[in-house]
Amino acid sequence: MSDGVDNQPGAGPFEGPPRDPDCIFCKIVAGELPSRKVYEDDHAIAFLDLQPWHRGHTLVVPRDHVESFVSGAPLLAELGPAIDACARLLVQRLNADGINLSSSAGPVAGQEVMHLHVHLVPRYADAPGLRNLIDPRPADPAELDAVLAQIKGAS
Repeated sequence: MSDGVDNQPGAGPFEGPPRDPDCIFCKIVAGELPSRKVYEDDHAIAFLDLQPWHRGHTLVVPRDHVESFVSGAPLLAELGPAIDACARLLVQRLNADGINLSSSAGPVAGQEVMHLHVHLVPRYADAPGLRNLIDPRPADPAELDAVLAQIKGAS
């Protein structure tokens, strides 16, 4: 029985890592959909969330498709270097006062895209604490571009 995931690298109509042709994050990884990419390495890419909880909210996703950190191949450890590099970059470049790291496994836990992803949410003194963590709002594209420029060190 097929689960819709091409589990063989380079197999079928898709080249590269295992992916789900209907997954929005797989399409971003493949370059089929645009993103505001903050970081990438051999195992992961990171890009700004389009409905950020706070300024600079970034998603770190594995290049391979796996639904969550408790299903499929264990890819969470491979994301470690990307998570570390991105968290440090976000805090430094955005002058954040702190940062939250979060990942959900399954719809009941709040996972909306069924592709493992880790939220890195820079936090600022004007909205501290966990009660102020989740406040998703559609972001203005110009604001996302300004955040990306700041992260990348452009003026």
